[in-house]
Amino acid sequence: SSGINAEWPLRPGSQNLTTQVAALKSLSSKLRDISVYLGQVSEAKLPINHPIIYQLQDVFNLLPNLNIPEVAKAFTVKTNDQNLVMYTASIIRAVIALHSLINNKTTNRAAEKDIGVKPKVEVEKDEKKEKSTDCDSALIPLLR
Repeated sequence: SSGINAEWPLRPGSQNLTTQVAALKSLSSKLRDISVYLGQVSEAKLPINHPIIYQLQDVFNLLPNLNIPEVAKAFTVKTNDQNLVMYTASIIRAVIALHSLINNKTTNRAAEKDIGVKPKVEVEKDEKKEKSTDCDSALIPLLR
């Protein structure tokens, strides 16, 4: 296995966030360790370990130079594109959920009609109609 979890994008948002926070904490801890090591080497408290220094140099050489405006802009554009995709996906999920809710309500109303049960709203409307017809019938003799 390459160490990449193929199910990662399918996990719920809170799990992704928890995983990312843990990864950032780990990165922060390792960077702190590197800083402490380099500080102790520069103060001659520890001897220089060349393989470690070479590894660190390789890591730093692989980092992008963000002082170049084109590179910084490219990172910004890519980040914005990714955020747009996530925002669009959220909107689509909300629309699908609303569509499902409307379908469910329509299905429930149809089922209620089939078994002869009136929804609450229709029962209230019928009761108001009956009251208004009762009032109308009471007023008709007075108007004659």
